[in-house]
Amino acid sequence: MNNPNQAPGILDLYPEETREAAALLKKAVPLMMRHDIPPNPVHYALWYTYCKGLEPELNRRLDKTVSDFDCFPPETATKLFRDYIIHDELEMARAGQQQVIDLVDDIEGNVSRSLLGSRNYQSSLEHGLAALQEPIIDDLPSVLNELQQSTQLMQDQQDKFLYSLRAAQDEIKNLRNQLERAHIAATLDSLTQVFNRSAFNKLLEQALRDDHHGAALVMLDIDHFKQFNDQYGHPLGDRVLQHVGQLLRDLLPPRATAARYGGEEFCVILRDCFDPESAHAFAEKLRLKIQALRIKVRRTDEVLDSITASFGFALAAPGDTVESLLTRADDALYQAKRNGRNQINPDPAKTALSA
Repeated sequence: MNNPNQAPGILDLYPEETREAAALLKKAVPLMMRHDIPPNPVHYALWYTYCKGLEPELNRRLDKTVSDFDCFPPETATKLFRDYIIHDELEMARAGQQQVIDLVDDIEGNVSRSLLGSRNYQSSLEHGLAALQEPIIDDLPSVLNELQQSTQLMQDQQDKFLYSLRAAQDEIKNLRNQLERAHIAATLDSLTQVFNRSAFNKLLEQALRDDHHGAALVMLDIDHFKQFNDQYGHPLGDRVLQHVGQLLRDLLPPRATAARYGGEEFCVILRDCFDPESAHAFAEKLRLKIQALRIKVRRTDEVLDSITASFGFALAAPGDTVESLLTRADDALYQAKRNGRNQINPDPAKTALSA
């Protein structure tokens, strides 16, 4: 029997008629060709969803990816596919595994109780045999002896079954621990060890839901990072991103969280931030720390370059959504870039720094 409250499956997200689906594909394929994106199922799903407009944030991520890279990185495609196309299926898989674990726990408890009962039964039989020193019926002791042997055999079998069941239970618990570790890893950006884009969305949504007053969003973008990568290579660019991630982890105030939003862009969710001066002070401390980083040759300690970052921030207001707060902070960030980079710009619509 179908559950009326069951979450829609992945196929339910694409209920188009053939003609509508063909029209969407006609839009998606030229986009893929324009950006030299290989024709595989993952890419088709991403750009089909892009043309349908189901996920505005996915569209923004795809636009930024193709603008930042000369190619479409496979790891980016895989991550976007997981975060925006099959995320519900992953959650359902985790819930299903927990149900299996609960079921095995129940079975183990039932078998343990059954084994205890059989042991008590055997104990009673042994006590009865001891009392039968003088048999009233010649066949009665042998019958009881056979019954005891049968009970012992049943107990041995249950012992073996319980041993196997507990071994299976241990294995399932081990798998559950692995899943938890994988789930934690899935929320972190592997390069910078701050939260990834998918986890950031949920954290920001939770911050706005819990208490929009006192929440602020700071966005930063490393200046001229594409040129840096082109000049020094991606391995050195990755080291820069790792250093920025470390600075974020070191400088975060209590209850704040940091995430890599994509490419060279990072976000920080500040809690208990009730005024623009506090958000600006945090951003300025981070800006100065990033500005102080030096790119050196390891063997000679020769300074090759330095890096800077531009910042924008916005304080949450009543009625804000994840998308609206992101848009305001993002607009402030790009205004800082237009103003000359390596500076901090507040959201002009909702934030006014005191003189």
